[in-house]
Amino acid sequence: MSSMTFAEKVLSEAAGTEVEVGQIVFVEPDLVLTHDNTSAIIDKFRDAVPGTPVRHPDRLAVVLDHVIPAASSKHAAGHRKIRQFVEEQRIEHFFDIGEGICHQVLPEKGLALPGRIIVGSDSHTCTYGALGCFATGIDRTEAAGLWITGRTWFRTPESMDLTLDGNLVDRVAAKDLILTIIGDLGADGANYMSVEFHGPAIATLRMADRMTISNMGVEMGAKLAVFPTDRVTTSWLRGRGEVLIQNRAVWSDHDASFSSTRTYDLSAIVPVVSRPHRVDDVVPASDLQGTRVDQVLIGTCTGGRLEDLEAAAEVMRDRRAARSVRLLIGPASREVYLRAMESGVLGRLVAAGGTVIPPGCGPCLGAHQGVLAPGERCLSTANRNFRGRMGEPESEIYLCSPETAAASAVTGEITDPREV
Repeated sequence: MSSMTFAEKVLSEAAGTEVEVGQIVFVEPDLVLTHDNTSAIIDKFRDAVPGTPVRHPDRLAVVLDHVIPAASSKHAAGHRKIRQFVEEQRIEHFFDIGEGICHQVLPEKGLALPGRIIVGSDSHTCTYGALGCFATGIDRTEAAGLWITGRTWFRTPESMDLTLDGNLVDRVAAKDLILTIIGDLGADGANYMSVEFHGPAIATLRMADRMTISNMGVEMGAKLAVFPTDRVTTSWLRGRGEVLIQNRAVWSDHDASFSSTRTYDLSAIVPVVSRPHRVDDVVPASDLQGTRVDQVLIGTCTGGRLEDLEAAAEVMRDRRAARSVRLLIGPASREVYLRAMESGVLGRLVAAGGTVIPPGCGPCLGAHQGVLAPGERCLSTANRNFRGRMGEPESEIYLCSPETAAASAVTGEITDPREV
């Protein structure tokens, strides 16, 4: 057998034959994720095969997280349809409102395991690459097809090696690292590639860091963005269901062939901000000093984990958010919410002027609880800043780390957190 990359190995095992880059293979994913868009997928499924049950109910996961609690009767009706369908189809892995954002919930519940193939009707499904999964987004029609057949196809992707060296310095976060990489490569710099992270610095990155980095792989066009399974992985997963028993950890061979290789020195990374309306328009936070902000969002699946809230609270300390700033705090899941309450971190952020919103995606996609007015500017720890992303096309969204968000909430303008 020839030397192989992570993607080649996973797809070869799933297809039962050795594959090559560019080859089309048909596989059965281990898990198919859908969220609030399950309502629309149900219609596609029923139109295609009326009265037929889903093929593998045990391989489906449904998480209500995008518009929770329901913001309108239309959303409520969609949620009700999903709950009825889940019960009718006996789908075990169902997580109702308040459980959290799907990309945090699935790992917490032990469903994102090393070596698994996971597809989801959400582009940021690549998050699970942090746990050694072959994980990528699909559209609603493809999700409906998987409910029917249990199978889908992939074109075996080229692979990119991103080698990480050095250590992040104080108040510089994994979010700064991935935004720097995206700014360097561009929005299509890794188009349809499997991005593998290598190098000694990986051992210094916590699971929260890896999840943020893998999540945003799609913002540079990647099909998946994956880390090796190591002590950090197994330690984080320990006790989460049947993880260690079913561990199918896979990694590329040491002499595998990559289409390109880049190295990043983490000690050289500085706090950065992504400017409207492109994720890859990245500049140092210090270059935007004096840029007024109306709202600061610390949350989402790239800024709402416990480690993110702790970092924000540490930057704010006993300071309050500026009177001109609305500070929103969004724990990524119920588990994170509870742990942040128990540790006192959530209380500190509320005392600093923060408003806690339910564990979900609401403001990130402009659904509710954080929609902007025309002309307003939001500094956010989310993963996208496209025009109209937060519900208003005439607003501006800047992306940053929790540390930069916290520092800017205090000053009322974009601020390098090392200067607070």
